[in-house]
Amino acid sequence: MSVAVLIMAAGRGERMGTDRPKCFLPLAGSPLFLHSLRAFARVEEITRAVLVVPSGWEAEAERAIVEQEARLTPQVVAGGADRAASVRAGLAALAEEPPEIVAIHDGARPLVSPQLIAQTVAAAREFGAALAATPITDTLKRAGDDLLVVGTPPREGLWRAQTPQTFRFDLIQAAHERPADPASAVTDDAMLVEAMGHPVRICPSSAYNLKVTTPEDLKVAERLLSRSAAIRIGHGYDLHRLAPGRRLILGGVTIPWDQGLLGHSDGDVICHALADALLGAAALGDIGTHFPDDDPRYAGADSMVLLTQVTVMVAEAGLAPVNCDVTVLAEAPKLRPHVRAIRERLAEVLGVAVSQVSIKAKTMEGLGPVGEGQAIAAHALALLERR
Repeated sequence: MSVAVLIMAAGRGERMGTDRPKCFLPLAGSPLFLHSLRAFARVEEITRAVLVVPSGWEAEAERAIVEQEARLTPQVVAGGADRAASVRAGLAALAEEPPEIVAIHDGARPLVSPQLIAQTVAAAREFGAALAATPITDTLKRAGDDLLVVGTPPREGLWRAQTPQTFRFDLIQAAHERPADPASAVTDDAMLVEAMGHPVRICPSSAYNLKVTTPEDLKVAERLLSRSAAIRIGHGYDLHRLAPGRRLILGGVTIPWDQGLLGHSDGDVICHALADALLGAAALGDIGTHFPDDDPRYAGADSMVLLTQVTVMVAEAGLAPVNCDVTVLAEAPKLRPHVRAIRERLAEVLGVAVSQVSIKAKTMEGLGPVGEGQAIAAHALALLERR
């Protein structure tokens, strides 16, 4: 099924107390709506996007989109006088080539997760309509205009609606085309579908998927986003064939053995796997991108030097190693006598304590090229934090 998303960013957000529309306010260096768009771009099923903005803000939205790092490039359309009119404008843009499923999301919910998005899409496929929501856990009070309590409604079965709200396109289009009931105040799209007698499936969400409504909300979102982006983890893997006449170098340490690892450089699988883990955690590509094996400059290169250059790249990206864990797969030689020296060399390059570097060695029980003594491989995990 083709899946599209409407990012609703047409509200003025008077409670924010600024002249700019709320969804154009900066969060971690990008407009609020771009964070939502990036989350949807990480869901492979979603292939189209429409961004609905206040009339007159289309050009600024398009300029901001050019700078985004996401695979979805939305069509930008102007919204209407209220949210319902803005949704109809977005649906009209999609109707030119109607998708089968459409997710409608508040541009002011910048922390939505791709997992939650995918859950609502799956539920909409099965039930026709779905929305993200959190269960009510607080006691609710009903009060009069004088703020005196007039009742305590039961909270069992009550949920706090969020977005995305995801529907079969024909269903939500028909819901918006029905004449509005003047006695009913419609506050979200799911209500329109409910009014048609169609069931709506709830996808449990969390408070993390908050809606930015006040300046305080924006500060909370900034803190949450900073915290989630502060820790990065990466994985690296490398394997090299053993050959006679080569020095065996692992983690910058020369190990006495009658064979060494073939490679354009010195074939140090520990350094290569760890470099890839660091680059992966920092989203900086891989070791082959930065040090191509067909570049004569790196023929016979010392892999510790390459690893040092990688740590510099990571530092320039504003990140620093916290710890690393490397597993070496080798039938022989025994690495235990050399583990301490390897840890010390790696700790020196990474700029961390020896206690933050773990080296483990495993055999393959005689299985495969490694188990048959033809090769040595290494897996590495690296944890980075933003500095």
